[in-house]
Amino acid sequence: MIKKVCVTVLAFVLFFPGWSQAGSFGKDDPSGVPGQWYVGTTPSIVAPSKHPVLFVHGLNSSSNTWWNENNMYDTAYQNGYETAFIDLYPTKNMWDNGALLAQKIRDIYTYYGEKVVVVAHSKGGIDTQSALVHYGAYPYVARVITLSTPHYGSQLADLAYSSWAGWLTGILGSKNDATYSLQTGYMDYFRSETDQHPNVNRNPIYTFGGTKWGSFGSSLYWGGLYLRAYGSNDGAVTVSSSRLPYGTELKVGEWNHYTIKEGSSTFNLFKTYLNEGTETTGHKTQSTIQSSNEDGIVSVVRGGDYHGRKQEKVIVEHGAQSVTFDWISNSPSSQITLVDPTNKATSSFKVQKDESEYFKGAYHHTVTVNDPAPGEWTVDASSSSQEKYLLRVSFESMMNDALSLQFAQDKISMKAKDNKFKLKQEIIIEYYKNGKLKQSKIKAKNSKLPKLEEGVYNVTIDVTGKKQNDAFQRTLIKSIYVDGSGKVYGLK
Repeated sequence: MIKKVCVTVLAFVLFFPGWSQAGSFGKDDPSGVPGQWYVGTTPSIVAPSKHPVLFVHGLNSSSNTWWNENNMYDTAYQNGYETAFIDLYPTKNMWDNGALLAQKIRDIYTYYGEKVVVVAHSKGGIDTQSALVHYGAYPYVARVITLSTPHYGSQLADLAYSSWAGWLTGILGSKNDATYSLQTGYMDYFRSETDQHPNVNRNPIYTFGGTKWGSFGSSLYWGGLYLRAYGSNDGAVTVSSSRLPYGTELKVGEWNHYTIKEGSSTFNLFKTYLNEGTETTGHKTQSTIQSSNEDGIVSVVRGGDYHGRKQEKVIVEHGAQSVTFDWISNSPSSQITLVDPTNKATSSFKVQKDESEYFKGAYHHTVTVNDPAPGEWTVDASSSSQEKYLLRVSFESMMNDALSLQFAQDKISMKAKDNKFKLKQEIIIEYYKNGKLKQSKIKAKNSKLPKLEEGVYNVTIDVTGKKQNDAFQRTLIKSIYVDGSGKVYGLK
């Protein structure tokens, strides 16, 4: 039996033949309508001690993420739990989704006549906390379990809104309210509004984090490669971001951002917390939380658009163990050639379509070079049509530790840790207010930020450095948020 609860009709029921496993919503019962929620098949025996479970999806997703190529729904059913699933806005921020979810949580509580436990994946955990803390849904929820939720945002969201990547993410449709709100500067603001709120501790929160990216060429591999400078990650979210200092961490495991939400991966690890009277057996992360002190200075980033032919030149320093060239574009047919400093060329790029949250629909053209020759490398691209692209060059090198990010009042810059380095840097800022681009490619003079009005400032710092005769390049991308009173967030 499948029950489908619509926006306006609480008890609209569709009947299907009973199975020995959980019912399938199937093609006749599609998900994706924001505000619509579903009730899963009721198990033959439901113990009074078991709370109903509400599953909340993440960014650019829908409720069917819990049963399409995922056995989470069926696992919950087999373990005797009543289940509900909801569709939120896949591309809206935590305020819009929090308000919608709060209303529906009240309806689900009324339907079951008892509190539910929320299991949320990715951004769904932020939407859930917004609903409980800011929109008053806390009386209807027993506790919350988050699966790789970016509680402190994601540096991939910063990248998506950067001056180099905006060309591509704009055409892909990933520059939206949800991604905008997940920039680390804005999430620092959300944390300040949430973590000190009187409602924040009314619902216990339990967290999970992942450490695997997937195999080379997979969608999450590219995100993991970029995020590695910020610590262990699952290809989309760092472990440090998946934690809350007042939450209880149940486990950090070898999951990627997708497998962490599969029933066979994590259900047995959190099912005890779906019951009444559960005692905390995890550990508070206040003493173990590792705020990311890394500056993420392991890459060179370039991007733009072209028609015909485009060359990008990147300096590889002495002593680099490996370098990965990743040309990301909206076209699978781009012809890419890599030329080393001795003028030796290769076209052995692996092409893979991206299915991840931030660059979905893009195509990666990737090659890794071990023990690369130092000097100037050239990426030569050609296309018969207009193409948007982003080039990410990632280094395995001791030079990754040579720079640090510096803040001083209204200034932001990179500084060499060794005073023997000579640096030249260019700072480009994209200024957004309420998700809308207000000023593009603002150049910071003498590392000084422009007059800071309310909004998000996405800062790209491109550095060329030299120590004696050894030259190198790096790019750092960071976002900060300024509220209406002029307070700045994200300067950490």
